[in-house]
Amino acid sequence: MKVKSLVTRMPARARIVFLHDVIMAALSFPLSLYLRVGEDLPQVASPGDIGEGATLFALCAAVAFYTQRMYLGIWRYASLDDLIAILRGTALTLVMFVPAVFLLSRVEYLPRSVPIINAFVLVVMLGGSRFFYRLLKDRTFDLKRRAVTLGRRGIPVLLAGADDPCEMFLRAVEREADPPYVPVGIVAEKEQRVGRQLRGLSVLGTLDQIPEVVALLEARGQRPHKLILTKDTFSGARLRGLLETCEALGLSLARLPRLTELKSGETDRLEVRPVALEDLLGRPQAVLDRDPVVSMVRGRRVLVTGAGGSIGSELVRQIADLEPARLVLADHGEFALYTIDMEMKERFPTLDRRAALLDVRDHVRLETLMAEERPELVFHAAALKHVPMVEMNPIEGLRTNALGTRLVAEACRRHGTRVMVLISTDKAVNPTSVMGASKRLAECWCQGLDRLGLGDPDAPHFVTVRFGNVLGSTGSVVPLFQRQLAAGGPLTVTHPDITRYFMTIREAVELVLQAAALGALSDTYRGSIFVLDMGEPVRIVDLARQMIRLAGLRPDEDVAVTFTGLRPGEKLYEEIFHGAEKPLPTPTPGILVAAPRIQDEAALTEAFETLAAACATHDEARAHEVVAGLVPEYSTPPTDA
Repeated sequence: MKVKSLVTRMPARARIVFLHDVIMAALSFPLSLYLRVGEDLPQVASPGDIGEGATLFALCAAVAFYTQRMYLGIWRYASLDDLIAILRGTALTLVMFVPAVFLLSRVEYLPRSVPIINAFVLVVMLGGSRFFYRLLKDRTFDLKRRAVTLGRRGIPVLLAGADDPCEMFLRAVEREADPPYVPVGIVAEKEQRVGRQLRGLSVLGTLDQIPEVVALLEARGQRPHKLILTKDTFSGARLRGLLETCEALGLSLARLPRLTELKSGETDRLEVRPVALEDLLGRPQAVLDRDPVVSMVRGRRVLVTGAGGSIGSELVRQIADLEPARLVLADHGEFALYTIDMEMKERFPTLDRRAALLDVRDHVRLETLMAEERPELVFHAAALKHVPMVEMNPIEGLRTNALGTRLVAEACRRHGTRVMVLISTDKAVNPTSVMGASKRLAECWCQGLDRLGLGDPDAPHFVTVRFGNVLGSTGSVVPLFQRQLAAGGPLTVTHPDITRYFMTIREAVELVLQAAALGALSDTYRGSIFVLDMGEPVRIVDLARQMIRLAGLRPDEDVAVTFTGLRPGEKLYEEIFHGAEKPLPTPTPGILVAAPRIQDEAALTEAFETLAAACATHDEARAHEVVAGLVPEYSTPPTDA
């Protein structure tokens, strides 16, 4: 194959690289011969012999380099992978050249050691040009640029973490002609790294020695303005401690973007970002085991109720990404449904979908939709969830959360649904609010239906998923604090000792999908409730103060925190397991399952009928009486003095 025909198949820049490498190969042959015989070269071989050998070596190299695709490497990012490709290409060149040169010309003049020398020379010539180019592009030799960096024209920063991400950040700073940040030191997690250097920057201490390190840098005239976290594996407890340390020292806290947040390539590496509230969670976030979830959703008809809500809309996004055969979005709120439907239209234009205005309390409308769509999977996220609002409107809460769930579950039984997933809440455990009690009733109904399917492989699965508060969801405390911060405060907390479990919306939905996949596998979990191991609960007053610090302000000085007293139906702390629910492990780390609490099916059905009648006549006293009978642990919390 001729070099010309090889070259014409390549992109324009790749052709230049390929021709460079072939020329280097041709030049390496006479150079290697000279290194072997020295000044005796004119007596050993004629110019014609040398030209013939160089040409043959270059042709062999052309074939070798083409097959190893060396021309595709980007010199700007030359690395160990490129060196390995060069070694492979050189080895293949020698494998072809040695027999070819002796078969074609016998070349008695060629010492046996020349091919070995040639290999080393070629590696140096090919690798050297690549890495020299990279050094130039990295501006390593740009003394003016280094003077700018060392002259602190940018914001002086202290880096936390002496690992690979830190090295990448330092490299990105060196490449910048006018870097926005100037690293002045590093603090490491490990004591062993103190005193060492990373790309010329010293590790001055550990994370626990940040005050001493800042004092040392201040004495040098290099006081940092910002602490940048270079890795995203710090624990929530560690992050909260760093946030308090930064506040005491007058530093702002930031982090590098995660790989999933990089959108425009290398330039993002210098874009530091504020530490987000979810970074302060006291545990690593759960990660989706994708394979069973994909096999459950792909190619199937899926219905999501409450599709316009915080959890429902994220469910829609993640399910759409799993390639369902058809996705039905149902919600009673017109604008919320319109918003998520338009998002799906833009992000998944080929997805077969339907947006249906639906109130889950409307039996006729629900039956019509289920008969038309016959979904194989139903994710029931529709609910009234704001505790004080449901406390003021108990009948509406019971009709939606308890009786509406019963209607959805029974419709699933009649229309061939394989799996229904109920989204529940930790407020259903020992409830002190109508909202919590209504969700516990929904759990009871779905658990009962699920238990009916024991031993029947064709029976539908009714999977219940229970989790705590979702950061940033509508009606949660975080948006309230954000609005209060924007208004200048104060931030209002109901009680200094109130605590809650928290998780991110992404994490909550991944739990829902993972639990659905687990619950649909066999009868092992029938009647059980899936619960995320959410670590330790968070004090709301601590959350408020952390949000103030994240905004660059000082709690109780720049922004006040005030206490307003417990609201109707609110309790000081939430639980994720009832005393009668023994937590059991599952094959998925971070997900537990609550052993079922069995209720008599006939008594449950009769009580639900009585509850439906009481709600139909707006008889609140009778409705509360039925709820108390079904959920004996339900109690009204004492008012806060």
